[in-house]
Amino acid sequence: MIKLTRIDDRLVHGQVAFTWTPSLGIDCILVANDKVVKDEFQKMTLNLAKPSGIKLLIKSVADAAVFLNDERSKALKILVLINNVKDAGTLVALVPEITSINLGGLRSKDGSKLISKAFAVNGDDIEIIRNLLEKGIELEVRQVPTDNKKFVKELI
Repeated sequence: MIKLTRIDDRLVHGQVAFTWTPSLGIDCILVANDKVVKDEFQKMTLNLAKPSGIKLLIKSVADAAVFLNDERSKALKILVLINNVKDAGTLVALVPEITSINLGGLRSKDGSKLISKAFAVNGDDIEIIRNLLEKGIELEVRQVPTDNKKFVKELI
């Protein structure tokens, strides 16, 4: 079962490993990313960053959707990590179980603006976010589980 879907361009890092994972009782971290799945060095570094005893899966966005829709994945407590808004929109379209997304961290890039202290979006991102909100997907901003939820619809 999906416990949290999070957009964070750092993917697996301290906040994920030491706050989100224990707080949610996660036993499987799923990185859904078409580039990382082909990058052996990045896969190795993500594996080193994960907490011990936690399963790490790195799959393309399409393969992540297949995995999440498979009944066998329901026995796991899964944290889904995505590093951009576009892939989150794709995954939502493919995985009906995703009804909420945590916006954790997305660094500034050309043409982007901050909607929170750690999450920057551009025009394309805002369009996808609006589409997700129209579909009834909860979009919230929190760095760590103890932060209060800030709802994205109030920030854009």
